[in-house]
Amino acid sequence: MPPAPAEADGRDAVSTRVRARTTASRRALGGFRLAIAVIEIVALVGNYQYVLEFPLFAAVNFFSYFTILSAMLAVVTLLIAAGYALRQHRDPPWLAALRTIITVYLLVSGIVFALIAVQASTRDYRLEVPWSDTLLHFVVPVLALVAWSVDAVIAVNPPVPWATIGWVLVFPSGWLVYTLIRGADIGWYPYFFLDASQVGGAAGIAAYCALVLLIFVGITSVLVSIHRRLALRGVRRRLARRV
Repeated sequence: MPPAPAEADGRDAVSTRVRARTTASRRALGGFRLAIAVIEIVALVGNYQYVLEFPLFAAVNFFSYFTILSAMLAVVTLLIAAGYALRQHRDPPWLAALRTIITVYLLVSGIVFALIAVQASTRDYRLEVPWSDTLLHFVVPVLALVAWSVDAVIAVNPPVPWATIGWVLVFPSGWLVYTLIRGADIGWYPYFFLDASQVGGAAGIAAYCALVLLIFVGITSVLVSIHRRLALRGVRRRLARRV
């Protein structure tokens, strides 16, 4: 039996209000994503200017840091995501996985930088942290995680697939191979734990890489699980409002 006209109109009104609130939230999220991209660009430019002050630092090495490469990927991803949030009701399915992967890269960069800072202090080595590094390694990762969390709470986008856990390792694996080959050729490594002379040989490198691998997989697993739960909860909440 079809619903009465008054009942149908009521459901349509609720659906319209829910969609309006979602649209407003999506636009706000789009603006937030855009703001993070701008902050990341400022951080990259500032960090590049900072390293140029060191006469022995080769500019090409700047673009060999995982932090810098992941930050550049984050800018592109955030700009794309901002465009979808500002113009579309939801993101395409692939963007949810990509945003999660980039968020993981930013978080891992911050964690690894913190570990390096700890190692530097134990070796009586002074590690200077300029404002650009603070933005790159700490501020932007936190903001990106907030943006990712807001998206999960709004729950209009498809749940992040479990396959993301495997895809997150593709870029770091390629970067690791490139870094080890290039490092052996020029005698320079972006991070101390990739230099065999500083970590006790290949076994030391493998141990550190295994630790970073666990961090990648662990963070990705947690984020995927959280996103899927929040997305399901959000769908149930919207359905309840329409009844």
